[in-house]
Amino acid sequence: MHSDVLECAELPPRVARLKQETTSNHQKIDDMVMAMDPFASRANYIRFLTMQYRFHRAMKPLYDAPDLNVQLPGLVARARFDAVSADLADLGVTTLSDMPGDTIAAQGASRLGWLYVCEGSSLGAAFLLKAAAALNLNEEFGARHLAGHTEGRGKHWRGFVDQMNNLRLDQAEESSVIAGAVSAFDFFRRLLESDRVQA
Repeated sequence: MHSDVLECAELPPRVARLKQETTSNHQKIDDMVMAMDPFASRANYIRFLTMQYRFHRAMKPLYDAPDLNVQLPGLVARARFDAVSADLADLGVTTLSDMPGDTIAAQGASRLGWLYVCEGSSLGAAFLLKAAAALNLNEEFGARHLAGHTEGRGKHWRGFVDQMNNLRLDQAEESSVIAGAVSAFDFFRRLLESDRVQA
């Protein structure tokens, strides 16, 4: 889900530690996503997009949370749920709003770990966006949620990294952030496993 655009050595301590602690979780998700071959057909892509919908819908309350927007100014504008929904609508999928919502049992600092995973996925999305072009999908049709920010993916990510690393957290909160990131990867892994069973 992430990209190796920024190496650990270049990242401030907190984000470097998150990257290190979740490397195997991240790799497992990448391998599972590639195994489903999401860009082999539009049908496969819709399966992938459905998982993105469930993940980003579950994440939306975190992006909307007032206290997190104080800690991470501008967080609400980073949410991609609306873009995912628009992508599904482009492809004629309009029934997912009736699907029971997934909930994230995250509180306090653990939510920062979830946000780290979700924001990091936008880096790897550059590769996915190129692959989506083979299905005639782009930033304006079907693949909006994969589009980079107008200021550039790297700059947008570094802004988030700076915010994360400037937060004052105690040791218990630091551990919660890591646990939250692991939980976020596990959440997406379960989505992938569920899709594999239903495919």
